[in-house]
Amino acid sequence: MPDRALVIVPTYNERFNIARLIPAVLAQDPSLEMLIVDDASPDGTGGVVDAIAANNDRVHVIHREGKLGLGTAYIAGFGWALERKYDLIFEMDADFSHNPELLPEFLQSVKEADVVLGSRYQGGRVNVVNWPMSRLFLSYAANIYARAVTGLPVSDTTGGFKCFRRNVLESIDLNSVKSNGYAFQIEMSFRAWKRGFRLVEIPIIFVDRTEGVSKMSKKIIREAVWMVWRLRWWSLTGRI
Repeated sequence: MPDRALVIVPTYNERFNIARLIPAVLAQDPSLEMLIVDDASPDGTGGVVDAIAANNDRVHVIHREGKLGLGTAYIAGFGWALERKYDLIFEMDADFSHNPELLPEFLQSVKEADVVLGSRYQGGRVNVVNWPMSRLFLSYAANIYARAVTGLPVSDTTGGFKCFRRNVLESIDLNSVKSNGYAFQIEMSFRAWKRGFRLVEIPIIFVDRTEGVSKMSKKIIREAVWMVWRLRWWSLTGRI
């Protein structure tokens, strides 16, 4: 039997993107299903997904009560996936910054790895389109900083296009994951690496959204600055 694969997509005000993203993802491979975790989007994203799911049993929805954050959305999705015994669990953005056409490459790469990460910076190259220089500098510098503090052996520590094997997520106490913004990506990769799982990067081209609004904030940046030191300390004290 082929692996059962679930693509988890958190949403908040993504109705125009999600209606196009769902068919684009499902077209990539018949093994793929999708779980949309919607944070009570005021623009009606949840209702759009409900209408699609009513006619497609490969589409699933979790409705949450409010804007609770990226990390908690993925934790909810991971729990849902593990309960239903999916073999492969993906993280993916709703805004087409992650190209659905790369999903087959993830499916191929994960045959030889435990975690596959889509990398914007692999090999020293910068594969980002339409970001202002300030945002690009922030992201690139944040990755250098995170690698220096944590020792993570990957080029792109903050990227959100990922695939986990089920046993990786089963090995992590998901209730102990503390990050909720982009630091969540660093924390999940760090926890997997510290458990001896093999992390592999594949190059992606990251294209900035054309619909909707970025969720980046100063709070998210502050969390990432401090979280890497917490991860290092927890690792040194055997708490990771």
